[in-house]
Amino acid sequence: MTARSVTVDIKTVWKRLGKLDKAFLILLLFYIVLLLAVPASGFVSFLQIILFVLGAWLVIRLSRFALRKAIWRLRNRILVTYVLIAVVPILLILTLAGLGTYVLAGQVAVYLARSELDRRVASMQAAAETLQHTNPLIRVETLRRTGEIYGERFPRLFLMIDDHGTLLHWPAEPAIRIEPKTEDNSSGVASYQGRYYAWAQIADSGMRFIAAAPLSRRYLSEMVPGLGDVYFLQVSAEETKSGVKITNSSSKQSGIDYGHQKVELLPSGHEAPGPALPPPVNSFDLDVRWISLLPVKDWLDPESTDAALMVVRTRYSAILNIIMSQKVDDQLQGFVPIALLVVSIAFLVVELIALIIGVSLTRTVTGAVHSLYEGTQRVMKGDFSHRITVSGRDQLADLSKSFNSMTENLEKLLIVAKEKERLQAELALALEVQEQLYPKTAPIFKTIRVTGMCQPARMVSGDYYDYQRLSANRLAFAIGDVAGKGISAALLMAGIQSAMRMELRASLELASPSYATANGFRLSTARLVSELNQQLHATTSAEKFATFCIALYDDETGMLTYTNAGHLPPILIHNGRSTPLDINGTVVGAFPSSKYDESKVELRAGDLLVCYTDGITEPENEYGEMFGEGRLIELVSKNADRDDHRVIEVVMDAVRQWTGAPELSDDMTVLLARKQ
Repeated sequence: MTARSVTVDIKTVWKRLGKLDKAFLILLLFYIVLLLAVPASGFVSFLQIILFVLGAWLVIRLSRFALRKAIWRLRNRILVTYVLIAVVPILLILTLAGLGTYVLAGQVAVYLARSELDRRVASMQAAAETLQHTNPLIRVETLRRTGEIYGERFPRLFLMIDDHGTLLHWPAEPAIRIEPKTEDNSSGVASYQGRYYAWAQIADSGMRFIAAAPLSRRYLSEMVPGLGDVYFLQVSAEETKSGVKITNSSSKQSGIDYGHQKVELLPSGHEAPGPALPPPVNSFDLDVRWISLLPVKDWLDPESTDAALMVVRTRYSAILNIIMSQKVDDQLQGFVPIALLVVSIAFLVVELIALIIGVSLTRTVTGAVHSLYEGTQRVMKGDFSHRITVSGRDQLADLSKSFNSMTENLEKLLIVAKEKERLQAELALALEVQEQLYPKTAPIFKTIRVTGMCQPARMVSGDYYDYQRLSANRLAFAIGDVAGKGISAALLMAGIQSAMRMELRASLELASPSYATANGFRLSTARLVSELNQQLHATTSAEKFATFCIALYDDETGMLTYTNAGHLPPILIHNGRSTPLDINGTVVGAFPSSKYDESKVELRAGDLLVCYTDGITEPENEYGEMFGEGRLIELVSKNADRDDHRVIEVVMDAVRQWTGAPELSDDMTVLLARKQ
């Protein structure tokens, strides 16, 4: 019945779908099949485009539907209007201001770094000019003195003089031993073996005077004190296997595999970061990153000019501190931030006041309408005690008073009918709750299938059956019979189910590999029933007890471990022969110190285990003869090849015909476990 209802729901939903919805689902299913079968087909890419277009259209339709649902209420419609008129423009302005501030801060940071770099390149030009105008007789000494003077500002500075093929350089071990391949006056930034240098060259009468200094990450970051981290990005490529994929290099830098090359953007020379960024002053002191393209010459081929990517990482506060370091007027500098803060707070206060006024007006206009709508919904649900709060002296207030008078009169007229229906509603609710306690579907295993059914003698039942998956290859199923009938028995039945599941879950946790290895604990039906017995005895009155039988089945070994606490022995039917199982103890809930054992039996292919309550075997016919276990075995054996649900229905129909009474004398419950 459950599968049939699901099918009806699917058909109903399918009928409600439009043509585009159905086309999208069909194409999506076809796309999944093709993706698994021929993923490299060009038709798969074509389907991706079609599905993207259809999916976008469906998203737009769903968004419109959700919007209509959201603004159905008058209050929500007015609030949405306020949001579109006031809040959205403010958010857009704030977004534009934030984006503009970020871009401006990045541009200022790059400008500061570029300006200082240009000054450093100019210093290289000055160093080269110093070498040009020196006396040839003291050229070596001048080379040394110039290097020592400029070396304080440019770490690892090197100077070079090319006197018609004769090279003089400082220091003795320069960073670059090869002179640039150019004969012209030139200066700027040059690259050599993945690193960048500030350099300058002066050509005079066949001689060349060269000054250069490496632009390391730390050096660039310290050019403008307090600015942040400044470095050049270097593009590196490595041969890889074919394909396009995102990877992570050993240096934790992201890269892209494209074709047979892995392309990465790394700091030039894989250098360590420069000085750490100063801590943020407040939550709005964001981390700013910006880039700038610089023309760079190749040291070995200066005729070819490339572009280098310089990255500046700083904060708003760092840029502001550098700009404000040129103190013109201390009082003015202190007043500007305070004025900006005051204006911002004033704007915020005005916006909050406007928001409060708008919400208040909205509540005034829509409050009465919403109260009336809520009141009508309560009346539709049968709540005639609901009253609308009346405020004011206008027409809406009179309408609210009329509504309150109407519901008050209806409440007086229906109070007697509601009292008569109360007991029936409670019984119906109890039946509904109990039906929810029974398992709806049986777990599916490879070698066993379980089926249960219960028919109460009254509106609610005291019989109990349950089955639950413990793991991928273990199943637990149980059956029980509570002493008594009606609501009290049904409540105890619910308590047994809750206690059994709780104990089963606790036992599973104790039997987990980590705990069992350390403590030698295993899942035991005898221990589980003992715990259930003690809990029921502690939480129920002395005259409340129940028969109970629980079994654990291992799908891999086919072994069934069970404990029968005073319940009618289940019957195992194999090749037409029936064998009753053991009874391992007395009923649960009667005696706190009852002991229980457990038994094991191996289920073989074709075996059928029949668990039942006394409502099956003990009903009597008009001559006082009970239905009996023999008739039950005979019925099950004759119909063993039929569907399990049909087998149970045949048994219950036979019991009703045996008694010949219009009502059952006891609850009937049957639980079948068939080994496949």
